[in-house]
Amino acid sequence: MTIADVQSRLVTAIDRHPDLVIAVSGGVDSMTLAHVAHRFSASSVAMLHAVSPAVPPHATARVRAHAEREGWALTVSDAGEFADPRYRANPVDRCYFCKSNLYDRIRAVTDGTVASGTNLDDLGDYRPGLKAAAQRGVVHPFVEAGIDKATVRALARLHGLDDLAELPAQPCLSSRVETGIAIDADDLAFVDRVETAVAALMPAGASVRCRITHGGVALELGETPAGFGEAERLTAGLCAETGRIFSGVRPYRRGSAFLRTTP
Repeated sequence: MTIADVQSRLVTAIDRHPDLVIAVSGGVDSMTLAHVAHRFSASSVAMLHAVSPAVPPHATARVRAHAEREGWALTVSDAGEFADPRYRANPVDRCYFCKSNLYDRIRAVTDGTVASGTNLDDLGDYRPGLKAAAQRGVVHPFVEAGIDKATVRALARLHGLDDLAELPAQPCLSSRVETGIAIDADDLAFVDRVETAVAALMPAGASVRCRITHGGVALELGETPAGFGEAERLTAGLCAETGRIFSGVRPYRRGSAFLRTTP
């Protein structure tokens, strides 16, 4: 099947909903879905981007830039999850409360069908947010069209969205906080500060995670290039500046802050 066939299948899935609102996070999945829907769907398509301390400012800037360039109907709204003590407590199913607040907020401002950028690969993970989506009738056009992450990136490249196609995976900043440690806006701002600074030292697309753990701040790197020592010194300095314990550098491991059994 060609990439054109894949896109045709995706547009068919989108067109099933005459009035669609896409929850756009700023990552490659939801952004690519928004571009394809806006350019090729016969449906009425709008985008909603939710801001919160858990959303990196550069993600919001990316959404705004693409919306202005492409002429999207974009609404920017407070995600609302920080008003929920269940979310802030950071339990094992934190994502359920995050997505519940997000989709409820979207539903409050639109009667359209809400769509996410969930793709086939996401179905293999533990994702409580999918339960919240199912309870609220959220649709997943990529899943319906049988599209995985690699194909999403191929679609982005097909349409010249190179800045999206090569984006490393960037889940919300709260995913850097180990289960059981309360979600705090200052911690998330610190995480974003470290990751932004360290990423500037790494090759493009390198995985960088600043983890808030029960043992202190850990820096995870997907590779150990020449800038490794500089990244370690930079992170240690930022920790000292803010009175945090630096526990060192370790290899990147996806989802390492998620603990099914908390200390």
